[in-house]
Amino acid sequence: MSELPQYPPIDPTTFDLIVIGTGLPESVIAAAASTSGKTVLHLDPNPFYGSHFASLSIPEFNSFLNSNSAPPASQSCPETACPSDDPNLSIINLNCRSLYSDLEISSFSPTLLEECSRKFLLDLAGPRVLFCADKAIDLMLKSEASQYVEFKSIDASFIGDGDGALLAVPDSRAAIFKDKSLSLIQKNQLMRFLKLVEGHLRATAASVGTDVNQSEKGEERETASRISVEDLESPFVDFLTKMKLPAKIKSIVLYAIAMADRDQENKEISKQVLKTKDGVDRLALYQSSIGRFANASGPFIYPIYGQGELPQAFCRRAAVKGCIYVSSVEINPNLEFQSSGNYKGVKLASGQELFSNKLLLDPAFTKSSPTSSPDDSLCARFDFLTAQNVKSKVVKGICITKSSLKPDVPNLLVLYPPQSLYPEQSTTVRVLQIGGNSAICPMGMFVIYLSASCEDVAEGKKLLNRAMSALLSFPDCSESSSIASDENVSHPVGAEEGKPTLLWSALYAQELQTTGQSDCIASSPTPDGDLDYNSVFHATLELFQTMYPDTDLFPATNPSDEHSGENAES
Repeated sequence: MSELPQYPPIDPTTFDLIVIGTGLPESVIAAAASTSGKTVLHLDPNPFYGSHFASLSIPEFNSFLNSNSAPPASQSCPETACPSDDPNLSIINLNCRSLYSDLEISSFSPTLLEECSRKFLLDLAGPRVLFCADKAIDLMLKSEASQYVEFKSIDASFIGDGDGALLAVPDSRAAIFKDKSLSLIQKNQLMRFLKLVEGHLRATAASVGTDVNQSEKGEERETASRISVEDLESPFVDFLTKMKLPAKIKSIVLYAIAMADRDQENKEISKQVLKTKDGVDRLALYQSSIGRFANASGPFIYPIYGQGELPQAFCRRAAVKGCIYVSSVEINPNLEFQSSGNYKGVKLASGQELFSNKLLLDPAFTKSSPTSSPDDSLCARFDFLTAQNVKSKVVKGICITKSSLKPDVPNLLVLYPPQSLYPEQSTTVRVLQIGGNSAICPMGMFVIYLSASCEDVAEGKKLLNRAMSALLSFPDCSESSSIASDENVSHPVGAEEGKPTLLWSALYAQELQTTGQSDCIASSPTPDGDLDYNSVFHATLELFQTMYPDTDLFPATNPSDEHSGENAES
């Protein structure tokens, strides 16, 4: 007799959509499908919501990354489709591979952190914020997921250098005039450029019929100056040079406002050259985010209780619409196909069969590259479920301190543009500090997130270590407890005046993977290397529209039609 599953069998067994993983993309699609009236089953092997977008306590964080840094041997599967006991079915076995590697965790104050380790909520996908005016906020409002999450404002943004200096980003007229690091000429240059961009955006808005104050409309049409089509298609850095902006102003605009990731000056090594039209759109997003919400002092906001609240908000919305949730379930799915090659359903590790019209998978689920077999054509249809879909990596860091990088500023953002830390630096380093007022750590303590996109993990770690050395002081390493260490990295030891002392740190690399789909089966995207959620939401919405081309995304519904409670199993 086979061993009974450790959880009750799932009932019913047939759904319109089965979703495996509660990451943000999976949760948005589950909520959208449930809202449109489809029956959805949402599974997760973890005891928490969020998957790769979760916010975890220190013990949970350590456990998750250590267990996911190498795939367990028990999860290795055959490389090809294999026959089932039913001659009319074929099965493709899936692996659960690791998205993370090169993990280093060090504790410089084990006793202190042991006492409050469960009072932290560390973001796996950090550093990340939301623009107040971006499409992610609009989608949360439209879906009504916004009623399940609250936000705190990011108090200030800074540009950093290798010497530890942090200069405020002059992102508004008031900030420009108050900035003591800019000369009067530089202030005028930046003001003229922002006025040019504002005029272009107003002229464009007027031409497409966007509402403009009627008393000013005629004057704006006469005085607004549009940027030429030729300039809009040119590299943004070239347009800034054409506008005769000095290097300092260009760096602020490119990396602290337009949020360019790669070195825009060196087009030979930059794989992401920003066009002027995209740069102008990013400036517009930044400027329109300032002042949108009364309680947000700048353009950025951060979820109270951490980024893991976002997928949970969409999961709650899906549950209200009838989605069934099963967490802490052992998932090692086998994809079942009829003899015709049509997808039928999944078979869980327990042996239970679940049937659905469509299936959405967590990006960690992959199949090995197939070898020759009678079912080779079936395997080939799902080549997107391989590691070949990985584009690059992002190296992330998390630090815990007992003092802020800036006195009396609990929540702040720091950007290190290319070449600001050392001459060979080719990508931006982003640093986000969140304080206890966002309920992600005890009051009086701070969590600092760092990230840098890279093709080489060693180079990415070098970048983050340089940024950490510029911002923090390191205690005597002989007193630390380290899970893994890098002997090639050295930091100045001992408290440095004005710098927070590091209490705990983690460095790790995460693969960047795009979406994929074939027939009725799709794979969701991983967290990307961006600071905001625009690309993640864009990829998610495109995937939903591909899965359900005739279905509206979060159509308006009658509140009386909503389910009165949430369906959940655990």
